[in-house]
Amino acid sequence: MPNTKHTPGRGNYFEDFQFGQVFHHATPRTLSDGDCALYIGLTGSRHILHSARPVAHALGYQDRTVDDLLAFHIAFGKTVPDISVNAVANLGYADVRFIQPVYPGDTLSTTSTVIGLKQNSSGTNGVVYVHSVARNQDRIAVLEWKRWVMVHKQDHAHRAPNTVIPELPAVVPVGMLSVPKFLDIGKFETALTGSDRLWDDYTPGERINHPAGMTVDDSDHTLATKLYQNNARLHFDAQMMQSTPFGRRLMYGGHVISVCRALSYDGLENALSIAAINAGTHSNPSFGGDTFYTWTEVLERWELPDRSDLGALRLRMVGLKNMSADSLQHTHIEKDGKQVYHPNVVLDLDYTVFMPRR
Repeated sequence: MPNTKHTPGRGNYFEDFQFGQVFHHATPRTLSDGDCALYIGLTGSRHILHSARPVAHALGYQDRTVDDLLAFHIAFGKTVPDISVNAVANLGYADVRFIQPVYPGDTLSTTSTVIGLKQNSSGTNGVVYVHSVARNQDRIAVLEWKRWVMVHKQDHAHRAPNTVIPELPAVVPVGMLSVPKFLDIGKFETALTGSDRLWDDYTPGERINHPAGMTVDDSDHTLATKLYQNNARLHFDAQMMQSTPFGRRLMYGGHVISVCRALSYDGLENALSIAAINAGTHSNPSFGGDTFYTWTEVLERWELPDRSDLGALRLRMVGLKNMSADSLQHTHIEKDGKQVYHPNVVLDLDYTVFMPRR
């Protein structure tokens, strides 16, 4: 009989994963100015380092940078055929570190190591934990992250693996953030971002209700997910998804992050770049036609070692579907005696940004 594991496009099911297994993911990707332009067209992102080459040059960068999340999604997309093409759902992220700037013309490749496995009680699926690293054409690490994903079993009778659940940090500490040494904040002009609010002006505990909403149609999220080369079936195969409890294709959760991050510009205009994603949860599914809103809570304000001109803000970004940011005060509701996410909360992301100081 043929070895079904090598059937084109089959991917890996839960029983195929082994603790310590290393994947060298296929198809390195050279990022272009066209990719960056299309990303802006799909998200409306306005962050200055990704938008204006002269500003990036003035601050010490080689070029305008590829949007942090575009680089992340493309590096992440490399992992999908091996890790999550048979996913039930992507469950969360931790310890995501943006190590080096990515520029148009850079080529990214990704490797992943299985760091945990846990079969669910149903016996029909299990959770796979991986540590992934993306490198550029010079083999320099530019991104690394940990994530966990629920994956279908194909052979339900296959013996469950030993359970290994890795310890994941709650936050990337300030001492582990990669601060560009060349960054010259002295040449930063707030007039170019439309806001003079800097690191010093944010207070831990404050909440920013970002005013704008964005409706994402099926064509939008489908094109975005193709841009990221994420081929997970649940985002594309409407015929397959008809037989699931959802009854339709799911929107890639990473694109929800990008849309919410773009919406957060009004109120966080001077956030130069993402330094880390500390934790993240896709708390409810999103679909084509949903309208997204977001609010941000300032969790912590950190000084950076040896930098008096630049600081870090640890933020909590909450994404909502079909409800404005100011119409919901809390992310959780009580159900059957337990606290659960409100059904309109689709994203709960803890992340860190760099921002100029006064």
